[in-house]
Amino acid sequence: MDFKRVSGILLHPTSLPGPFGIGDLGPQAYRFADFLAHTGQRLWQILPLGPIGYGNSPYMSFSAFGGNPLLISLERIVDAGLLDPDDIGNPPSFPYSRVRYSAANQYKTPLLMKSCLRFKDRLSAGHGDDFHLFCHQNACWLDDFALFMSLRRTQKNQMWVTWDEPLVRRNPEKLMELRHELYEDIQFQKYLQYIFFKQWTDLKNYCHESGIQIIGDIPIYVAHDSAEVWANQELFYLDHSGNPLAVAGVPPDYFSATGQRWGNPLYRWDVLAQSGYMWWIERFRSSFRMFDIIRIDHFRGFEAYWEIPASEETALKGQWVKGPGDALFEAVRKKLGSISVIAEDLGVITPEVDNLRDHLGFPGMRVLQMAFGNDPKAQEYRPHSHIRNCIVYTGTHDNDTTVGWFTSEPGAQTTQKKEEVFKEREYALRYCGTDGSEIHWDFIRLAMGSVAHMAIFPLQDVLGLGTEARMNFPSTLRGNWEWRFTEDMLTSGIKQRLRELTKIYERSPE
Repeated sequence: MDFKRVSGILLHPTSLPGPFGIGDLGPQAYRFADFLAHTGQRLWQILPLGPIGYGNSPYMSFSAFGGNPLLISLERIVDAGLLDPDDIGNPPSFPYSRVRYSAANQYKTPLLMKSCLRFKDRLSAGHGDDFHLFCHQNACWLDDFALFMSLRRTQKNQMWVTWDEPLVRRNPEKLMELRHELYEDIQFQKYLQYIFFKQWTDLKNYCHESGIQIIGDIPIYVAHDSAEVWANQELFYLDHSGNPLAVAGVPPDYFSATGQRWGNPLYRWDVLAQSGYMWWIERFRSSFRMFDIIRIDHFRGFEAYWEIPASEETALKGQWVKGPGDALFEAVRKKLGSISVIAEDLGVITPEVDNLRDHLGFPGMRVLQMAFGNDPKAQEYRPHSHIRNCIVYTGTHDNDTTVGWFTSEPGAQTTQKKEEVFKEREYALRYCGTDGSEIHWDFIRLAMGSVAHMAIFPLQDVLGLGTEARMNFPSTLRGNWEWRFTEDMLTSGIKQRLRELTKIYERSPE
C-alpha cells in the first residue's frame, strides 16, 4: 500500500445524478471525478459493480465477475453511434433523489436491445475485433454467465434450483442444445458486458489522468442465485438439489439482536484448496483489472465464519467454523504478486482475526461512528489511537449518515439502549470540542487529522444529510441502495471547505 496521506469519497455510481432513473457511468460520473480532483481527493470508493439480484443489493449479485447493465450510460452509447439522440430525448419523469430500479430497467433494456441490433450490423461489417477479443479473454466466466442470464429469462426469472433437473445438474448435451437455441440472447448478454466494461475502463482511465485511484469491493460470499454457484456447485455446501446445507451471516451485533442471516451458500474450502484456490485467484485477478485497491468485505470470515443451518430463520443458532486463513492469500500473491487490499475488519473481531490481518500486512478500518460507544474496538477507533496502516471512515454504507447517527431517535437504528446512545453522543461532543451543530464536519476533520494514511467519507457526510440519505439498513430488504444526490448539492461552499481541510491536513496532491 502507498503510505502517502490521501483522502477520498465513498459513493456508489447508482447514487450519481442523471435523467434515467439511476446513476450510471456517463457524464455525471466524469463530473464527479472532476469534483474529486478539484477538492484534492485522490480516492473514489464504490460498492460492488455486479448485476444486482434480490433487494437490489450490490452484495447479492448474479455474478461475481460481471458488471451491472443498469450502470451503462445511454448517453455514451449515443456518443458511440449505437443510438440516436432522439432515442433518449424524452425519458420518463423519474424521481431525482431515489433510484427506481424496476422502472429504470424497463426503460433502459429496450434501448440497450436496440443498440445491440446496430452493434450487430457493425459485427457483420467486420468491425468487431474488440468485442471478439473481450469475449475470448473473459470466456472463463462470461460463457456461463451469459447462458445463465438467458436461461433465467426463459425460466421466468426463477432461481436455478427450480429449473428442470437437466439444467440444474448442467447436463452437457442439454446445455449445448440451449447454447444454439438461445444464441441471440446469449450474444445480447455478452454485448451488455462488453459495453459495461468498455465504459468502466474509460471512466477509470479518466480518473487516473486526474490522479484518482478507485477502491473496489469484493464481497466474501456470492449469491446463491448466481452464475458462479450454478456453474461451480462442487465448490459450495449444497444438497443434491442445489439448495444450501448451511448459509452465511453474523451473530447478534450492533445492528440486530438476532444477528444477520445473509443466506449465501458457504464455500467448501477443502475443495477450493485442492485446486490451489484457482477460483479465488481468478476473482482477484478480475477485480484488480477493474480497481486499483480492493476492500474485502467481511474479512473476518477468512479466519472463521458464522455457519447457520439453512433451516434456521435467524442467525442465532450458528457456530464459528475455521476459514482458510493465510493459505488463500499466499496462493493469490504467488500468482498475482503484491496486492493492494483493505481488510473490512468490523463486527466480532478476535485476536486471531487481528493477527491474520497484520500477518498479511493489510490495513484495517477505523469507523468514527463506532469510536465513542460500547463497541469492543471503540478505543482503537478513536483518532488518538490510530496507526498509519489503517483507513479511517466517518461511517460506511451500512451505517446511518453521521448527522442521522447523531440526531436520530435513540434505539431506532441500532440495538443500543437510549441511555447508551446519549452517553455516546455526549462523549463524541467532548472529544470533538464542539456543540455538534456541524457534527459531520467535526467527524471529517477528525478523520482528516488522523495519522491513518487514508481517510474516506461517504458523500452524504460531506453534504451533511440525515437518515433520509442512508444507503443501507442491515437485516432489511426494502428501501435500500436507493439514495441519489442532485448536482446542485455540491455547492461552491462545500467544495471550498473540503478542499481547504484536505490541504490543512496535508492530504491533497499539493
